[in-house]
Amino acid sequence: MEKSCLECGDPFKGRIDKKFCSDHCRNAYNNKVNKDSKNLIRNINNRLRKNYRILDSFALKEGKTKTSRTRLLDKGFDFDFITNLYTTKKGTTYYFVYDLGYLPLDNDYYMIVKRE
Repeated sequence: MEKSCLECGDPFKGRIDKKFCSDHCRNAYNNKVNKDSKNLIRNINNRLRKNYRILDSFALKEGKTKTSRTRLLDKGFDFDFITNLYTTKKGTTYYFVYDLGYLPLDNDYYMIVKRE
C-alpha cells in the first residue's frame, strides 16, 4: 500500500502505520506542530538562565551577599521569573532561581544566598 508523506507529500512504501518518507520529514513536521509551545518554553528557560547568571555574578561570602534592586535591574534581572519559593518557620520568604535565591530587605536591598 502506497501512502503519501504528511510533510512533503511524496509517495512512499513501508509499514502500515508509517506517516513520513524520512526522518528529515518527520522532524520538520513535528517541529512545525510543536513550534508555539517550544518557543514559550525556550523563552522562559532563557529568562531563568539569564536571572541565574546575574545572581551567580555576585561574589558570595559565606554563602551570601547583599546588593541593591537598582544593581540587579541594571544587569537585566527580571523579578517575575523564579523557579521556587522558600518560606522559613519565621515567615520569611526567599525567591529562588534553581539553587541561588534572594531575600528582599529594607530600602530596596536584597540578600543573595546559595542553597547548599
